[in-house]
Amino acid sequence: MNLSKRLLVFLATVLMLSFVLVACASEPNENGSPTDDGDTEEPADNGEDTTDSGETDGQSGGNDLVIANSSDAVSLDPAGSNDVPSSNVAANIYESLVKQDQNMELQPSLAESWELVEDNVWEFKLREGVKFHDGSDFNAEVVKMNIERVLDEDVASPRSFLYSMVTDIEVVDDYTVRFTTEFPFSPLPAHLAHNGGAMVSPKLIEEDYAAMEAGEEPGSVINENPVGTGFFKFEEWVPGQHIKLVRNDDYWGEPAKLDSVTFKVVSEDLTRVAELRTGDSHISDPLSPSDVAEIENTDGLHVNTQGSVSLSYVGFNMEKEPFNDPRVRQAINMAIDRSQIIDGIYNGVGIPAIGPLAPDVFGYDPNVPGLEYDPEKAKELLAEAGFEDGFSTTLWTNDNRERMDMATNVQAQLKEFGIEVQIEVMEWGAYLDQTANGEHDMFILGWSTVTGDADYGLYALLHSDNVGEPGNRTFTKDPELDALLDEARQTSDAEERAELYRQIQEMLVDIAPMLYIHHQEYLLGVSDKVQGLIQDPTGILRLQNVTLTE
Repeated sequence: MNLSKRLLVFLATVLMLSFVLVACASEPNENGSPTDDGDTEEPADNGEDTTDSGETDGQSGGNDLVIANSSDAVSLDPAGSNDVPSSNVAANIYESLVKQDQNMELQPSLAESWELVEDNVWEFKLREGVKFHDGSDFNAEVVKMNIERVLDEDVASPRSFLYSMVTDIEVVDDYTVRFTTEFPFSPLPAHLAHNGGAMVSPKLIEEDYAAMEAGEEPGSVINENPVGTGFFKFEEWVPGQHIKLVRNDDYWGEPAKLDSVTFKVVSEDLTRVAELRTGDSHISDPLSPSDVAEIENTDGLHVNTQGSVSLSYVGFNMEKEPFNDPRVRQAINMAIDRSQIIDGIYNGVGIPAIGPLAPDVFGYDPNVPGLEYDPEKAKELLAEAGFEDGFSTTLWTNDNRERMDMATNVQAQLKEFGIEVQIEVMEWGAYLDQTANGEHDMFILGWSTVTGDADYGLYALLHSDNVGEPGNRTFTKDPELDALLDEARQTSDAEERAELYRQIQEMLVDIAPMLYIHHQEYLLGVSDKVQGLIQDPTGILRLQNVTLTE
């Protein structure tokens, strides 16, 4: 998509929306700016008491909550995707053994308790009396079946790295299960809080395997009619349009207060804002920083802000020239003034990133220096690499405005160094597929360290075992880095792990697999009718306690 065409589309959209807003709203529309899709999952929390009538504190528990999302889900099989839009839906259908609270602390979910019984053996006591939406029982055998499925090479889950250290799953009794790991692995409970460890109905898993034997793709049956234990049940998915969930009245805990939730695909930021103003949607996820003032100045709407453990970055395909030369990667890091992007595109929302880990993640070291903006040094490195006059390349992004604007900014800054950048804008699903296959030169993406532990923020993104779909789309393959990442996840002592992660972050300064932009804040545009909404630092929305006022 060339920029002139994009500009024409944008102007046409603005003209169309101006008519909509004049007719339906009392205030003029303002400019907007785009969204961010990364990876983040988080099981939703249990609710507080509600009355049988579905009302609490004068708020109606009925009605349909409509969430305008920038992208559709890729898959509703927890083992079949590793993206935010999919996880946000799945977090309401499925539950994991463990969950995280707003402080990223682990809390019971389908497991009531857990303990380390040996250096490399974790035991989980499961909740009794839980049933899946199809009536089948939740028990230790189901846990074993689910995790083994994620690890099954025939299933080829992009989330298998979460549990690759598990060597045995033992059913001790109906409600006790033990995980034996190849080495002591302290983050295992946090990994089991990840949506990749969500529990799927055993009946559905059996049907899915039968379909695989008949030649169907893994997850095809689960994706068509997902069945979990969560407080919402799947009703329908119209790809590219919406996914609808309805309340599970037989939920083992306190049921959801809403009748239903509709995740509506609205890719254009300006249209999501227009839908908030007309009442066609109740939440815009995400909200562009450029649209914050408009939402704040509109009666009946407000902005929800949440700090995050996410990273936005420009990645390099290290298997393609000239990005196979670390001097080129370092030079681009030094050629880009990140403040132009953070202040000019994100309106200063978020903090500059010096590496892949956000400050709230275990293992983050604030003392590791990053590659600072230094245009003269950038020119020297390019000349040393044989590119004194620059080169031509492509920069991919998915179809949201902030990332497209970021691409335009990077394009303009690199032109000063003789680097000609062609921007290619792609639909979200195709974007994930093609970057996983390594068809790109440079690309813009995000990643969220949803476990709160550096293992997830570094191992998935940078270990050679995870090249492609699991997360390593820079195709980083460094034996020394692999060895340190392996050692860090195999070490049980917290101080030793922190020291290893410090060394890894220092190595990454030289390897420079990506240009780290910032650790963003999540922004939502929300109708004042929405009460009880919580967004986690992982970006996942908790909807169990949400109500809509009349």
